[in-house]
Amino acid sequence: MSGSPVEIASYSDAELAAMMADLESDLVERKESLRGDASVKIRQAVCAFANDLPDHRRPGVVFVGARDDGRPAEADVTDDLLRQLADIKADGNIVPPPTMTVEPRTLAGVRVAIVTIWPSDSPPVRYRGRIWIRVGPRRALASAQDERILNEKRRHRDPHFDARRAPAARLADLSLRRFEEDYLPAAVDAETLAGNDRSTEERLAAAKMIVSVDDPVPTVGGILVLGKRPQDFLPGAYAQFLRIAGAEFGDSVTDAEVCRGALADVVRRLDDKLIAHNRTSVDFLSGPVEVRNSTYPLDAVQQLVRNAVMHRTYEGTNAPTHVYWFDDRIEIGSPGGPYGAVNASNFGQPGVVDYRNPILAEAMRVLGLVQRYGFGIPAARRLLRAAGHPEPEFRVDSSWVHCTVRART
Repeated sequence: MSGSPVEIASYSDAELAAMMADLESDLVERKESLRGDASVKIRQAVCAFANDLPDHRRPGVVFVGARDDGRPAEADVTDDLLRQLADIKADGNIVPPPTMTVEPRTLAGVRVAIVTIWPSDSPPVRYRGRIWIRVGPRRALASAQDERILNEKRRHRDPHFDARRAPAARLADLSLRRFEEDYLPAAVDAETLAGNDRSTEERLAAAKMIVSVDDPVPTVGGILVLGKRPQDFLPGAYAQFLRIAGAEFGDSVTDAEVCRGALADVVRRLDDKLIAHNRTSVDFLSGPVEVRNSTYPLDAVQQLVRNAVMHRTYEGTNAPTHVYWFDDRIEIGSPGGPYGAVNASNFGQPGVVDYRNPILAEAMRVLGLVQRYGFGIPAARRLLRAAGHPEPEFRVDSSWVHCTVRART
C-alpha cells in the first residue's frame, strides 16, 4: 500500500473513536488543548507520523480535545484552533512539509479536532532539524540506525544504492576481463554479441556497471559484480563462515573463512565451505539400491545463503553476511531488514518480493547463481521438508534478517 493520501482515505468516525480509546496504539497522539508545550509536542508527533518508521503505511492521528486516557476532553474546537493546527504544515518548522489534513469531528458526542498525517514519500522528515519517530505509543528522537532505515525508505523510490556511483572508484577498478569473458556471454546470446559493435563503455553502461558512457564511473553494483577489490570501497561486502564444534557460541571453531572478492567469488567460496562440511552417508545394506543422505539438502542451504547475499544492505555498514554452522543448526545472518514491499509479517511468502539491490539481483541471475526471482525461500522450504528437516526459522527486524536451519532430529 502506498503512503499517498490519494490512495488512502481518511478514517471513519467509528475508526477514529476506536483509535482515540486505544492507549497502546503507535498511530495516535492525544492532547487536551494547545496550552503550554502542547503545540511543540504536536509538531513532534506530526514529524514522527510522517516518518512512519514502523512502516505501517497508514496515517497517524493527533486528537486535540482528548485526554491521555482516551476520553474526550470537551475542548473548545474553534476555527482559530483549526487554523493554528493547519499552520503546522506551512510554518517551515517541519521539513519536508507533511501531507496532512485538519478537520473537526464529533466522537462520542463531543467535538474533537483531528489532525491526520500521511507517511512521507521522502523521509526522513525533520522538526527544527531533528528526526522524530514513534516507539510504541511515545515519541522519540531517531538513532543513527533509525535514520539509515528512513533514508533507505526514501531511496526505495529513488535510484537504488547499487545504481549510484561508487565513491572514489574509477573504470580501472573494474575487471574488464571478467565482464567480457564471464558476464557478457551469459547476459547476451552469442549471435547478438557477435554482431554488436558497441564500445566496452556502452556495454558497461547498458549493464548498469557504470553510471553512463559520458560518466564512466563504476556504480556500486559494478564494483560488487566486477570490482577487482570491492572491499576497498565497501568494507562490509564479504561473508564470514564459521564451523563451530558444538551448539553454543564460544564453543571451539574448527574452520573459519573470510569470503572476499567480487560477488561470484564470495558466493562460490561459501559454496566450497557448504560442500566441504555437508557430510554424506551411504546406506547400501538396507535395500537393493544404495541410499545417500546428506546432513542438509545442499540446494536448500545454498538458496538461503544466496538470498542473504543478494538482499542484504551494502550501505552504511561494515557488517558481513555470516554463515555459522553448528552441530545442530546453521545460522545465516543478513545485514539490513526487509525492504520495500516486504515486511516482517509477509517475509518469505511466495510471490512477495522486492529488491534492495536490483543490479546485484540481475547479475546473480545472469551468472547462474539464482534461477528465478522470489522463489529462493519457498524452494528451500520445500527441499528441507522433503529431506525431513523442520521449517527454516526467520527472525526479521529493522536491521537484520536471521535464518536458522535445523538438523534432522
